[in-house]
Amino acid sequence: MIERDDIAGVILAGGLSRRMGGPEKSLLELAGKPLVAHVRDRLASQTGRIVLNANGDPARFSLLNLPIQADTIAGFAGPLAGILAGMRWVRSNLPGARYIVSVAADTPFFPGDLITQFIAHHDGSDTMIALATSSGNRHPVFGLWPVALADALEDFLVTGDNGKVMLFVRRYGLVEVDFPMSRKGSDPFFNINTPEELALAHAMLEDAEIG
Repeated sequence: MIERDDIAGVILAGGLSRRMGGPEKSLLELAGKPLVAHVRDRLASQTGRIVLNANGDPARFSLLNLPIQADTIAGFAGPLAGILAGMRWVRSNLPGARYIVSVAADTPFFPGDLITQFIAHHDGSDTMIALATSSGNRHPVFGLWPVALADALEDFLVTGDNGKVMLFVRRYGLVEVDFPMSRKGSDPFFNINTPEELALAHAMLEDAEIG
């Protein structure tokens, strides 16, 4: 059985924004604060131990008051590189934590019971990975990952299979945890990639659609 103290949260903000016309999307304002601050607050309600994975100048995230860990694999190697960075940080700084839960910095409305549901469906082993699904779609950036897989993940990444998340996951046990739509039918894993989606997120908040 996994205990809550076995888990640390990792916010993945290491990617490059290409569809928002230049600005870093995780720092775009939503209801008076950056997207990534919404993500931090939602994750902080589920775990008190959080690290931010981000590349480049860490000073731009200073308002979050979070430890920051850059990718340990060079070249923006995709979400798995951020997950590995989180694992390495946890090993060095939180040796009692056996798992990380990863979330995306551009997805401010993810489920408030994400960690609770991952714990409920996981077998407590050091090889099983839990991934979120909703409405028939898999969300591999939202997962529970055993820190014990850090060395295996690094070996996988240095082979050049950087973006193939499921190719790595399928080497181990996998449980998919399904999450329902919101009260008004929106996907809790709605992520913001375009100015239009940012405007929609504003409307969703104003309409009190998010639980």
